[in-house]
Amino acid sequence: MAHQAGLPLTDRSKGNYILSITIIGIFFFIFGFVTWLNSVLIPFLKITCEKNNFESYFVAFAFYISYFVMAIPSSFVLKKTGFKNGMSLGLLLMAVGALIFIPAAYSRMYGLFLTGLFVQGTGLAVLQTASNPYVTILGPLESAAKRISIMGICNKIAGVISPLILGAIVLKGMDRYDKTMLGAMDELQKNVLLNELAGRIILPYIIMAVVLVILAVLLRFSVLPDIDTDKEDETTSSANLAKTSILQFPQLVLGVVAIFAYVGVEVVAVDTIISYGKAQGFSFELSKYFASYTLTAMVLGYIIGIITIPKYLKQEKALMISALLGIVFGVLAILSAGIHYQTTFSFSIAGFSMMFPFDLSVFFIAMLGLANAIMWPAIWPLAIDGLGRFTKTGSALLIMGIAGGALLPLLYGKMVDMFSPHQAYLILIPCYLFIFYFAQSGHKLRSWK
Repeated sequence: MAHQAGLPLTDRSKGNYILSITIIGIFFFIFGFVTWLNSVLIPFLKITCEKNNFESYFVAFAFYISYFVMAIPSSFVLKKTGFKNGMSLGLLLMAVGALIFIPAAYSRMYGLFLTGLFVQGTGLAVLQTASNPYVTILGPLESAAKRISIMGICNKIAGVISPLILGAIVLKGMDRYDKTMLGAMDELQKNVLLNELAGRIILPYIIMAVVLVILAVLLRFSVLPDIDTDKEDETTSSANLAKTSILQFPQLVLGVVAIFAYVGVEVVAVDTIISYGKAQGFSFELSKYFASYTLTAMVLGYIIGIITIPKYLKQEKALMISALLGIVFGVLAILSAGIHYQTTFSFSIAGFSMMFPFDLSVFFIAMLGLANAIMWPAIWPLAIDGLGRFTKTGSALLIMGIAGGALLPLLYGKMVDMFSPHQAYLILIPCYLFIFYFAQSGHKLRSWK
């Protein structure tokens, strides 16, 4: 069954609408669980595969560059298969990527780990290219940011959980495996130790592959409707009908750059924070919590977005505020790096204890999660507004913008090796400035003249 894009909710069965949103929410949970494992994989593979800071951030590069490479092919796949079948294919590709981690762990080949991450990213590119238009089009455009915020909560709750689970498995006791200790071992001892560490990753990724295959099968036979964006131009202006190229939509082109900047700062805020906590003097046992802090802040931001958009704030106004917060938190994180106020909070309930490490500079990096939360929900609908029959291609281009998550962490890692971990966060500021420009005026452009 196909839904025509842009129809109000009252023209659909409310039951089908809720079911569709629930299914898409499950997929956003999967996106989050897989995506935010990189914050653990970066320090884990840095030690296991004996890499420096710059090399370790190729984990993020391999994962996110797949969106750039595969987004346009993903749009062609979706045109051939339809959204639902294409999403099943994406889940299967993610399962293949997870299985590649098995020979990668046995061989300790960094390139093979990166290949697995690239394949997983390819599957996610297909899923995201399909699911984001779904969320935008399944209801009124003016409340699209609210729906995407709900999806974001699903994504980030998974992101809060996944680093803690994988971190507890693979980072346990890794603080003693520094370069000094490894350098004091002979080659045989070192290889035995590193092989044991690498083997920790195998079981979690086997379980992940099995779950993804099961979900692919369930999706194939689900009642999730297909959507038809090709007919949308029947209700749009003649000016849109006259356009022949996707590049004739300034709001989209600038939106792609904004997505690039946003994903870059989001990934830097999450994927670097465990390593940054370690550089600030915390053990891996404690710094593994920091990525979850950032993602918890994002969940809070999404909740604020759901409450305020569009009732109290327009999408573009929320985006402007978010960009300004990003600048403020980024500057405070850099300036407070020399203020060594560190402590650890803990509490126990019914014999179950939790520890909450705290550092002022790390806190401001984590608060970037609050600033970043509304950005994707706001940029996406502003960028694809009025694309009509170009919606699928426009969606693919926006997905390509996710390459910011590949390049900015790599640049951060290089700056860490050249300068210091806190000075490297200077790369965040120009990104937030561009996002502010897009929110203020860039999204309003409908012609390059």
